[in-house]
Amino acid sequence: MSEEKVEIRTADGNADGALVRPADGNAAPGVILLTDVVGIRKAPLDMAQRLADEGYVVLVPNVFYRTGRPPLWSFKPNFGDEKTGKRFAELTSPLTPEKIESDANAYVEFLSSQSGVKPGPLGVVGFCYTGGVALRVAAARPDRIAAALSFHGGGLYNDSPNSPHKVLPKVKARLYFGHAVQDRSMPQEAIDKLGEALTAWGGKFDSEVYEGAMHGWTQTDFPIYNQSQAERAFAKMTDVFQQVLKQ
Repeated sequence: MSEEKVEIRTADGNADGALVRPADGNAAPGVILLTDVVGIRKAPLDMAQRLADEGYVVLVPNVFYRTGRPPLWSFKPNFGDEKTGKRFAELTSPLTPEKIESDANAYVEFLSSQSGVKPGPLGVVGFCYTGGVALRVAAARPDRIAAALSFHGGGLYNDSPNSPHKVLPKVKARLYFGHAVQDRSMPQEAIDKLGEALTAWGGKFDSEVYEGAMHGWTQTDFPIYNQSQAERAFAKMTDVFQQVLKQ
């Protein structure tokens, strides 16, 4: 793996991360890959390498740098139990909409400044919790983010004042949402309401449910990993990036 450890200067300190480049050394569009709440580890880094092999320079920032550096968990998460819920809150609570917007600027500027990154539009993709973060990154930098994708994103549409869908008016990117089935963090009613909000937004988007794929299905180190649907998700991701970033 052609992984380079990096430090990204932000308004609140330094975010650690990884930068993965194409093996051929050719200049390529930039993509920001946001991990789920388990953080940077082999599974998302392998995905970043696959993206790099498709011809992208991929930045994998530690979104949760304010709380700690990988490994972020001293125990195996069991989502639904109290101990896991407490750690989830420790990791995500610092990420207010304002902090995410600030970090988005840092990530975009850092990636854009790297050698081998082509000038022009960037892409972003998020998983689980960071599906909503990816949408906020697109809203924070509509001048640079031309494609934003979310896979099994949680809480994308909710009743809180800070629901991620409320940033849609600021977004100019092509959007894609791949939803899990029977997802407590994004039930069918929320998926339907998100679809209505996207239609009202008026931009180009796709939003679909992956049959038989449970929350977290794209991550190879999750028990719920669904290989066939994960491959379909990766193909969709590369197709969107190909259409938007390489034209």
